[in-house]
Amino acid sequence: MTQPLLAEYFPILVFLAIAVVISIAMVGGSFLAGHQKPDPEKLSTYECGFEPFEDTRHRFDVRFYLVAILFIIFDLEVAFLFPWAISLGTLGWVGFLSMMGFLTVLTVGFVYEWRKGALDWE
Repeated sequence: MTQPLLAEYFPILVFLAIAVVISIAMVGGSFLAGHQKPDPEKLSTYECGFEPFEDTRHRFDVRFYLVAILFIIFDLEVAFLFPWAISLGTLGWVGFLSMMGFLTVLTVGFVYEWRKGALDWE
C-alpha cells in the first residue's frame, strides 16, 4: 500500500463535488431563467386529479392502492427476470424450471385479478 487510504477515495470526492456543482447550477439556472408567475390555480393543492378535499379524513378510493400494489408486483417480476436471464446459461434446467414456476404463479394471480375485476376502473 503505497498511497494513503484517503488518496484512493479522492476521485470519488471529485465526482461528488462536480455533481453538486452541476445540480446547483441547473436548479439555479432554471430558477433564474424560468418565468415565475404563480397564480391561484398553480398554487392550489393537487390530489390525484381530484379537487382538494375539505376534510382531511375523507375516504380515499381503494382502487388507487390496488393499482399501486399491482404495479409493484409486476415491477418486481421484471426485476427478478433480468438477473435470471443473464445467468440462465449457468443455472441450467433447474433455474429455467424454477423461473417458469414463478411465472406460472404470477400468471395465475394475474388471471385471478382480471376475473375478479381488479383491473377494471368502473
